[in-house]
Amino acid sequence: MEKEFLSIKEVSEYLGLKESTLYHHVENGDIPHYRIGRLIRFRKQEVDKWMGGNKKGEINLSKIASKMLGKVSNQNVNVHSIVKKAIAETKKNGYTLPQEKPGGIKGLRKEVKHGSI
Repeated sequence: MEKEFLSIKEVSEYLGLKESTLYHHVENGDIPHYRIGRLIRFRKQEVDKWMGGNKKGEINLSKIASKMLGKVSNQNVNVHSIVKKAIAETKKNGYTLPQEKPGGIKGLRKEVKHGSI
């Protein structure tokens, strides 16, 4: 006979999630649950339904890219020149770090005989 209600630990193992993640979803009201005092319980059927509602479709990058490029090409924009300009602008604004001497320590002071610098 299968239990009707599951504990945090049992749902954590069932879903492969950390208990802290489940507590987060409980506090946000994301996952259906029951409270009995401080105890939190879940119905397996409701957890399965909740997981089904979290299903996301596959991302088709080529479809998204062609859609974006279609918008750009309709506006007669030269993407290559825009990218080159962005790279040049980034370099001009100090993206490339200046070269330092090996060791990376500048201006070492030497101690004098009486101990002050």
